[in-house]
Amino acid sequence: MMNVAYKYAGPSICKPQDDKTVLGLSPDLNRDEKVSFKGKLKSPLVFRDAMLMLREIVISDSRPQKTGKDRVEFFAWLEKEIESRITEHEKHVPGIRESIQEDIDKVLVALKDKDAEIAKISKEQQGLQRKLDSYDVWKDFYSLERNFWGFLRERDRDLWFALDPVITVHPDMVSFEAFSLDESIYGCLSVEMDEFELAQAPQLGTTNIDFSAKLAMEMKRFRTYTDVELSVNPQGLTVDTGGQSPEYVEKKIDLPETWVKGFCQVSSAANLKGLSITINPVDMYDICAFMRRNKEKKSPRYMKWILQPNEPIRIVFEPFGKEITLSAIYTGTKAREEKIWGRRRWLVAEQLLPLAKSFEIKLLGFGMPQFIIADLGKMKMTIGFTSWSANDWVKGTAFNVMSGFIGEGEYKGVYDLLKEKRCLSMEDILAKLSGKDKNKTDITSGVGHLMKKGEGYFDPIKNLVRFRRLCSEPLPIELYETTATEKDVAKLVKAGLDKFTISMSDKNEFIFSNVYEEKTGQEYVYENRQYVLKDIFSTRNTTIGIDQDGQITVLKCNCTEFNRGPRNISAPCSHILALYMVSTKFTTLTLEQDKEYKINDIMEVLL
Repeated sequence: MMNVAYKYAGPSICKPQDDKTVLGLSPDLNRDEKVSFKGKLKSPLVFRDAMLMLREIVISDSRPQKTGKDRVEFFAWLEKEIESRITEHEKHVPGIRESIQEDIDKVLVALKDKDAEIAKISKEQQGLQRKLDSYDVWKDFYSLERNFWGFLRERDRDLWFALDPVITVHPDMVSFEAFSLDESIYGCLSVEMDEFELAQAPQLGTTNIDFSAKLAMEMKRFRTYTDVELSVNPQGLTVDTGGQSPEYVEKKIDLPETWVKGFCQVSSAANLKGLSITINPVDMYDICAFMRRNKEKKSPRYMKWILQPNEPIRIVFEPFGKEITLSAIYTGTKAREEKIWGRRRWLVAEQLLPLAKSFEIKLLGFGMPQFIIADLGKMKMTIGFTSWSANDWVKGTAFNVMSGFIGEGEYKGVYDLLKEKRCLSMEDILAKLSGKDKNKTDITSGVGHLMKKGEGYFDPIKNLVRFRRLCSEPLPIELYETTATEKDVAKLVKAGLDKFTISMSDKNEFIFSNVYEEKTGQEYVYENRQYVLKDIFSTRNTTIGIDQDGQITVLKCNCTEFNRGPRNISAPCSHILALYMVSTKFTTLTLEQDKEYKINDIMEVLL
């Protein structure tokens, strides 16, 4: 766990002022950069629905509900609840009981003298008795047991709400980022500066914002005739609303390591090449409507996208075996089928259907995440989904390795450059930092290290690396240090390409192969009349297929690590990752089919 403390000048508010509504987002005062922003929204309803959807991402949880193993924690809570009720009972109830009993006795005396007022006094007696019963602290004791599961379901959810969205003011836009409760969905709302009528020059930087359920309810009241001013003020929101200054709001939470790593790994996944498909809102509605009407109760649970060049896209939903046809035409040159798992997570995009002009779907291949970019005009919503029920953003550090982000590299130079410029493309970063003592590999690794430390993220909309500090304090080193898998991959990449080959399949796919000699132990061998300790090596035969869109189509390795898992890209071994890193450098070559190219042949083609 990583302990994080937030401090706000007050809660975020949404209040009318003069002829407008001020949406005041309270920033974290523990940040070094005092972010400030003030501007009138041109499309407040689009912003409202996008922000409400971002909150839905934060609180979404598709994990199985907790079971009876948590009863111990419940009874610990129940014991504290009983003690507090006993204290309240001893403090207040005895005196209240005596007072009410005296009132009842007076009523009984009055009944003997005033028969005409019997009915009226009887009602008063009943009311006093109900009041007496209301002070009984044990009256709902048995209902506590019935609410057991509800308590467990909501306990962690309330804690997680403290993980407030991250807002970053860039030179060209304002972004709001969030991560889901089960660590499976990433959301980023990007709002162009042109969407605002700025009241003052913005102060660039990153902060967390207090985004409560109460604020979300207030935002739902926005209407077309409402002028909304967005304000991020580190001095507190009293400057904007003229109210009384509230006390500081402080939150202290423990961030799970997987949450932090997952948030940082999303950028590495978004940086990978993949297949992009654009569909219209009607197509997205058809997809969501089918999933709403059909609830699967058995496996397999996936949707298969059937893509034929210049034909409408078809989707088959399993286990139903039913097919829908979209209006979107697949413009690619190669027929293919894409299976997408974790499809029910796509339902979070429903709220954007009335607002979106189009949806860009980015598919990275089987077992890989998917990204949806909703075009809302001057606003864009990027949503990243994992493919499996369990969190796989951080499994095996695969995404940062596949992007070439191994080790620290030229981190310091990248950090200083991006802190100054705030956002640059990978090409610009390489051009500005390349020199005699700085090669492209080290610079690329430096970018990856920046992302792993939570100090930057990749923007797939504009293909830019943006400067952003995820937390007010630096992340603990164990969250971003180079892993054993990354070190193994680096060694395998440096081992050489003597047995590396490339061929082209009849489907026009690159087939890359390599043989890795790996030390697996030592043994004594009898030589020259004596026993000598020698190393034992095992041969690892590894093959990867990559198509013209950069997607992985074939994965093979005879190592134990790969074969004891699901044997797909969701759990790659170090040999596959090393071969992938080398192979992506040759996917632009034009090669003949049914011919095997060795490294010397490849060099001749390059020359």
